[in-house]
Amino acid sequence: MALTKHILLVDDEKRIREVVEYALVKAGYRVTALSEGEPALELLRADPADLVVLDIGLPGIDGLELCKRIRAQSSTPVLFLSARADEVDRIVGLELGGDDYLVKPFSPRELVARVRAVLRRFEAAEEQRTHAGVGAKTTRVLCAGKLEIDPERFSVRWDGNLVPLTATELLVLSALYDRPGVVLSRAQLLERAYSTDIHVTERTLDTHVRRIRAKFREHGGDPIATVHGVGYKASGT
Repeated sequence: MALTKHILLVDDEKRIREVVEYALVKAGYRVTALSEGEPALELLRADPADLVVLDIGLPGIDGLELCKRIRAQSSTPVLFLSARADEVDRIVGLELGGDDYLVKPFSPRELVARVRAVLRRFEAAEEQRTHAGVGAKTTRVLCAGKLEIDPERFSVRWDGNLVPLTATELLVLSALYDRPGVVLSRAQLLERAYSTDIHVTERTLDTHVRRIRAKFREHGGDPIATVHGVGYKASGT
């Protein structure tokens, strides 16, 4: 029997916490609800979560800063909640390492669907890591120029330097390098990287691609080439 997934919810609005916790518990998840960011970091060390549902407008440490700190210590997926519907806020949240972004007010049913979708993506990346090289004596490492993708170790390197990707970012990059040299339209890349997650938009995909590139450029590289008017392809140079 599969273990119950643990969701950490951080939101300073009591009513939101009650609605979200009720919906997630009803959907079969174990939920820990907090109203501030600082205790969340301590809890994550003591009782790791499978996913964090995170309000942006928190007192003290806001959600964006908390996401940065979570990313510094783990690849736990993060779903942002925010009253800010502006596209800039959405992009900032995703570029800081968030996996999805839901604007308040929202339907509890949609929230549960988004949580399931993000967890599926994370589990797909974990499965890819776990089963890579099964039946082989050595670990299968994909090498393309200066790029090395080692799914078994959930590790990506550029010119020997470790590049910390989230599970979603790893799936996007792997989808491109599964078909090196082939240009994938945004719709094709969405289908390959995000599977059945119907909530992900092309703008969200573009944000994740931008985030991947930013991480690699810190090490002097870029593993993704844009084919204007068409989509993306692996560059590996």
